[in-house]
Amino acid sequence: MKKQWAFLPIGAAALFLAACGSSDNADNTDSGSSTEGGTDLLAEIQEEGTLVIGTEGTYPPFTFHDDSGELTGFDVEIAREVADRLGVEAEFLETQWDAMFAGLDAERFDMVANQVGINEERQESYDFSDPYITSTAVLVVAEGNEEIQSFDDLEGKLSAQSLTSNYAEMATSYGAELEGVEGFNQAIELLVSGRVDATVNDNLTVLDFQNQRPDAGIKVVDESGDAAQSALLFRKGNDTLVEAANEALAEMIEDGTYEEISNKWFGENVLE
Repeated sequence: MKKQWAFLPIGAAALFLAACGSSDNADNTDSGSSTEGGTDLLAEIQEEGTLVIGTEGTYPPFTFHDDSGELTGFDVEIAREVADRLGVEAEFLETQWDAMFAGLDAERFDMVANQVGINEERQESYDFSDPYITSTAVLVVAEGNEEIQSFDDLEGKLSAQSLTSNYAEMATSYGAELEGVEGFNQAIELLVSGRVDATVNDNLTVLDFQNQRPDAGIKVVDESGDAAQSALLFRKGNDTLVEAANEALAEMIEDGTYEEISNKWFGENVLE
């Protein structure tokens, strides 16, 4: 089996990150950006030789640990390739989804690679690279659930979601109540154990899970008609780093590296 579907607990360091992110950011007057403080983060990264990347490590097939314990996945390979094309090494720091934005604010890492969906609210606070994933949201319920047939049936139901995700926002827009989770694995655990009614999540993640666990006892009952795009996430003001990441992504698409990575994990090009 290529992937191991088990919820991996995040260490104490990640929880500490969530608790201290805002205070660290307030105390750090040198933002390390290309437009604030007179520094250029890309130049610093290339001088130090390391691009520090925030990711969950518990979200197959995008970022997770394989049977040998190695961090891998689609986002991990994309981020490593970007770092390589910047001429530096990729260093990954794992943290919970809801702590990832605080970690970026606190300069714990230089960018986030974790299928971060582009939306207007995030664009007000952060910069995105060019999109490198296109996907849709799906509604997932337990196999025996006949009451929920569409997103409209979420009214008054309990949905397991990462509270700061686009999918949580979508679930509440249909009237669902939310049960906060740390990631996809925990949402599925709550669903199959009957503690929640549904979860809204990414179609690529659900498809991969069903391929790996066809007997898991879940089913997709509805799919959003709107495609969503995801990208690498950066603090605002680091224009040269964002531009360099975009150049790396464009080169990967042009020379076929992107399609090779995409086919490895999904069997198709997930940008189109």
